[in-house]
Amino acid sequence: MKDLENKIVIVAGGRGLIGREIVKQFKERNSIVIDADLANETSSENNTFKLDLADNSSIDALLSFVMQKYRRIDALVNAAYPRTKDWGKYYFEESPFSHWENNINLQLNSVFYLNQQVLKVMKEQNYGSIVNFGSIYGIVGNDFTIYEDYNGTSPGEYCAIKGAIINFTRYLASYFGKYNVRINCVSPGGIFDNQREEFVRKYTHKCPMKRMGNPDDIAPICLFLVSDGAKYITGQNIAVDGGWTAI
Repeated sequence: MKDLENKIVIVAGGRGLIGREIVKQFKERNSIVIDADLANETSSENNTFKLDLADNSSIDALLSFVMQKYRRIDALVNAAYPRTKDWGKYYFEESPFSHWENNINLQLNSVFYLNQQVLKVMKEQNYGSIVNFGSIYGIVGNDFTIYEDYNGTSPGEYCAIKGAIINFTRYLASYFGKYNVRINCVSPGGIFDNQREEFVRKYTHKCPMKRMGNPDDIAPICLFLVSDGAKYITGQNIAVDGGWTAI
């Protein structure tokens, strides 16, 4: 993928579990990466930006940061996973409406606004590529048996948000295709992050490939979708899940 060289790529969530690997792999191919994450300090020299997805003015500032320096945006990979501090705490019946509302705003409304602002630039350029992030639980229902051994659960907001992002991506692809802008979605399966032993055991038992995913399983598909090798691919949701959604 030599065509990735010198591409201006924004990675939202660049300090996250998957985002770090995406940033690393783009840099290995000599892309110019803007690593945008709440955990960063803004530095023009290092191409890092402190991005608060809960604040639309922060998104506006990110675009100004990139456009003032490079005058274009070739790609956006939206790998951020913002959530409230009480994420995963509640069973559905007990979940306060405010929990639903706050996470919809953080995870879904920010996707709308970030996509909208980047697509204004890409429409004017008449080219560009966006990769949004869904999930296996935006495609299929949850398997709650994997949480049973420790009385765990999965937030109802998560499947609603990820399902919405997947279909929103299709909408955007249909809308912006005539401007030579491609928008696709990647839906990872479970990514290993030192979860409970009981969870990992049950997850790997069900998964056809008998393991959880790793960040380096996900990053390459993001690079491919940005590359010229995917120049006729848009509106697609690609599950990278070891076969989870195949059964």
